[in-house]
Amino acid sequence: MMIRALLLASLLAAPALASPETDRWAARKAAVTITRDDFGIPHIKGKSDADAVFGMMHAQAEDDFNRVETNFINAMGRLAETEGEAAIWRDLRMKLFIDPAELQAQYKAAPGWLKTLCTAWADGLNHFLATHPGVKPRVISHFEPWMALSFSEGSIGGDIESINLGRLESFYTGQPVKLSAVEIGSELLEPAGSNGMALAPTRTGGDALLLINPHTSFYFRSEAKVESGQGLDAYGASTWGQFFVYQGFNRHVGWMHTSSGVDNIDEFALTVEKKGGKWHYLHGTSWRPLAEKTIAVPFKAADGTMKSRVFTTWRSHHGPVIRSENGKWIAIALMHRPVAALEQSFLRTKTTDLASYLQVASRRANSSNATLFASSKGEIAYLHPQFVPIRDPKFDWKKPVDGSDPATDWQGEHSLDQLPSVANPGSGFVFNVNNWPWTAAGPDSPKQAAFPRYMDSAGENPRGPNALRLLSGDRTFDLDGLLATAYDPYLQGFADTIPALVKAWDALADGPQKARLAAPVAALKAWDYRAGAASVATSIAMFWGDEMVKRFGPVARLDEEAIVPYLASAKVPDADRLAALDAAVARLAGDFGGWDTPWGHINRFQRLTGNIAQVYDDKLPSVAVPFASGNWGSLASFGSRQREGTKRWYGDYGNSFVAVVRFGKDGPEARAVHAGGLNSNPASLHFRDQAERYATHNFRPVYFTDAQLQGHVEKTYRPGE
Repeated sequence: MMIRALLLASLLAAPALASPETDRWAARKAAVTITRDDFGIPHIKGKSDADAVFGMMHAQAEDDFNRVETNFINAMGRLAETEGEAAIWRDLRMKLFIDPAELQAQYKAAPGWLKTLCTAWADGLNHFLATHPGVKPRVISHFEPWMALSFSEGSIGGDIESINLGRLESFYTGQPVKLSAVEIGSELLEPAGSNGMALAPTRTGGDALLLINPHTSFYFRSEAKVESGQGLDAYGASTWGQFFVYQGFNRHVGWMHTSSGVDNIDEFALTVEKKGGKWHYLHGTSWRPLAEKTIAVPFKAADGTMKSRVFTTWRSHHGPVIRSENGKWIAIALMHRPVAALEQSFLRTKTTDLASYLQVASRRANSSNATLFASSKGEIAYLHPQFVPIRDPKFDWKKPVDGSDPATDWQGEHSLDQLPSVANPGSGFVFNVNNWPWTAAGPDSPKQAAFPRYMDSAGENPRGPNALRLLSGDRTFDLDGLLATAYDPYLQGFADTIPALVKAWDALADGPQKARLAAPVAALKAWDYRAGAASVATSIAMFWGDEMVKRFGPVARLDEEAIVPYLASAKVPDADRLAALDAAVARLAGDFGGWDTPWGHINRFQRLTGNIAQVYDDKLPSVAVPFASGNWGSLASFGSRQREGTKRWYGDYGNSFVAVVRFGKDGPEARAVHAGGLNSNPASLHFRDQAERYATHNFRPVYFTDAQLQGHVEKTYRPGE
C-alpha cells in the first residue's frame, strides 16, 4: 500500500499528467493546514473560503468517508446500486425531485462564488480518493461540483423523506400498502429533532449563552473548526459530506436548528382521467395534462449484476404524484431550492449579528428547521422556518386538500415579519424542543391566535413544559447552569401518565394482581419522575410505557392524538394500565432476573464497529447511560431499545454532538461532547474516547482560538500528507 501511495504521488506530480484538476489540488493543498487536537477534532485553516472547504472535506473523508459517500448516494437516489433491489423505492422517491440534468443546469446558473466552493468541495473529496487508494467507494468514484446541490441543507430527514415509501410502492405496484410498526403506532422511534436554548445577558449576568443539542442518529455529523483569510471562522457540527457548519458558532454568533412542526408540505388530491392516451387532472373547470417523466432506477441484483427498473411518473403543477387514496391521485408540494438552500447554509456561518443573519435568511430556503440564535451583542432569537407558503386557512392543511379547487393553490410565501418568530424578549430566554412556538419565550412568546393554524402542526410535547419550567423565573445561568438544564432528568410524560396507573392500582380489589404489583407500584409512588442510572422506578416506567405504546399506539394514531395525552386520558381502561404493568414487570424479571433492576444496568451506550448499521453484544463492554427517551420528556435524548440477541437496551439516536457556548466580548467560550468519538475507525484513539464523557455529560473544552489550542495539538499536516 505504501508503494502504491508513493507511486500515485509521483504520478500526480509528473508534468505529463498535469491537468486543471490536479493543478487545483496542488494549489489548494499548499494553502491549507489541518491541525488535529487531542480529541482528533480537525482545525482547518485556508487562505480562502474555497481552500478551507477543500481541507474540510479532506478531513471529513479521513474520519469517515463511508458516511460522506453514503449521504450523497442517498441524496441522489443511488442506494439500490449498492444495497440492492430493496432500496428501489427510496431511490425513486429521491429521483422524483433530484435530477442530475436539472441540478447541472442550476449549478451552471449559480453565483460564481458558490460554484468555486462546490468545485473545492469536489476537489477535496477527489484528492482524498487519489491519495488514499485503499479506500474503495461504493458508488461515487469521482465527485462533480454540481453534486453538492443534491444535499444542500443539513437536517437528518429532508422534506423529501417525509413521503411514505410503503404508499409510494403500493401506487406503482398495486400491492397492499406495507406499513411498519412505527407507522402503525405500536412502536415509538426516538423523536426526530433537537433542543435549542438561548439566554440573554439579563439572565446570565454578562454574556448571551446558547445550547446546541441536536437529536440525530449517532455519528451522523462530523465536528470541526473551519477558518479562512476571507472571514470564515466557524466551529460546530456538519452533516458528513457538507461543507458548511450546520449547527455551531463563530466569533460573533451561534445558531442551533430544531426540527419544526410548521406545516409547509402539502398534499393535493387529484381527480384524474385518461384522455387521448394521456393522464389529465381536473383544476377548476379545465383538464390539465399531467407531465410525464420516465425514471430509471438502477439496482444491484442478487447475483451482483446491475439491472434497472423503469417507472413512468406524473407531476401536476403542485408537484409529483406519490400515492393514491380513495380513488384520487395524491400530489405533493414542498420546497426544493438547492442553490438558495446551499447559499443560505454557508453564508449564515459568516454572519456577525442578528441583522446580518436575517439578511441571509431572507432567501427563505430553510423549510424544516426553527433556529435558536445568540450573539456577542447580547441578542437572542427564536426564528421560525423561513419557507412558509400562504394558504387559505379555511382548509385543513394537515390532510390532503382538493387539488381540483383553485382555492387550494399556494398564494406566494410569507415574509419573515409574518412568521411567529421572537427576538430579544423581555423574559430573557428563547427555546424550542420540537414543540410549538407559542411558549418559545415564556410570556413574550408569539400569540397563537395571531397566526394561521398551519404555522404549527406539532403542538406541545413532554419536553416543552419541562424546558419552560426550567427557564422561567429570574434564575441566572452560567455555562454550568445551562449544561445542567440541558440534562435535567425530569420525565414529564410519566408525570402525566403514571398517576392514573397508581390510582388504578389503589382502586384494585385485594387479590393476586394487587399483591403481585404492590412493590413495583410502591417504587413508582415514591419516584420523583427523574431518570437516573440507579433508579429502579425509571426501569419500571420505561418498560410499562413500552407496553402501553404496543397496546394503544395504533388507536392513538387513528384518533390523531399524541401518545402521552392519549395514555393519560380516560380513554385507556384501568385494567389495561395494570395489565401493561404486569407485562412490564414480567419482562424485567425475565430479562434481568428481577423487576428491581436499575436503569443504568439496562440502558447502555456501546460502539463496536465503524459501520453505519451498528451491532450490539451484551457480553462486550458498554457504558451506563442515566438519561432516557425524549418521547417521555427527557431533554437529553437517548433512544434505546433491545437489539437482536440482546437483553440490554442500546441507544443509537438522540444526543449526538452537544455544545454550550458563551459569547464573550473577548470571543466565545464553549464546551462540547460527541457521541463515542469523532473517528469511525475502531483502531483510532478517537473512536470512543468520549463515551464516558457522553454518558456523564462531562463536556470537554472547545479550542476555538489558536491560544486555546496551544498545548492540545496532536498533529498538523497538509491534506494528503
